[in-house]
Amino acid sequence: MRNRPIPGSSGQVRAMKLLGDPALHTPCEPVTDFGPSLSRLIEDMFATMYAAQGVGLAANQIGVGLRVFVYDCPDDEDVRHLGHLVNPRLVEADGVTVRGAEGCLSLPGIEAGTERFDRAVVEGVDVLGAPVRVEGTGFFARCLQHECDHVEGRVYTDRLTGWRRARALRAARRAEWARTR
Repeated sequence: MRNRPIPGSSGQVRAMKLLGDPALHTPCEPVTDFGPSLSRLIEDMFATMYAAQGVGLAANQIGVGLRVFVYDCPDDEDVRHLGHLVNPRLVEADGVTVRGAEGCLSLPGIEAGTERFDRAVVEGVDVLGAPVRVEGTGFFARCLQHECDHVEGRVYTDRLTGWRRARALRAARRAEWARTR
């Protein structure tokens, strides 16, 4: 599924932080200022996510250590889910555990079978501070859990063990983007 820009969005594409950058491994701070700078950040995050052809993006992936993520992600029935969460908290993750291919814009071109729950519920607020509760299943649940991990300072490779972890990290070390930094 190729994502489409938000009509009227004037966001700027920002540089993506890559695996190994300290910003990706530091828990994000709660948002306390709900002014124009937060709106601009969210617009920039959508623009950056769409430019990279992703389905989700956390603020620390563009070097901003705030608890914010955006998404434009289908579920397993190909229903599109579009939105953002400020100060997100994963409040439920249950159902069957599914090992599925997972990638990340901060590890371009690398995927690994990662275990996630098939259902997730995230609570937070929107850009204006109004409460938001988002529930997802299937691939969208995977996306919600992945982005919640980001704001906690984790990347999906932190969830891998054994040969899956070794293979993903070896691929990251050998990747073109890792050699040109």
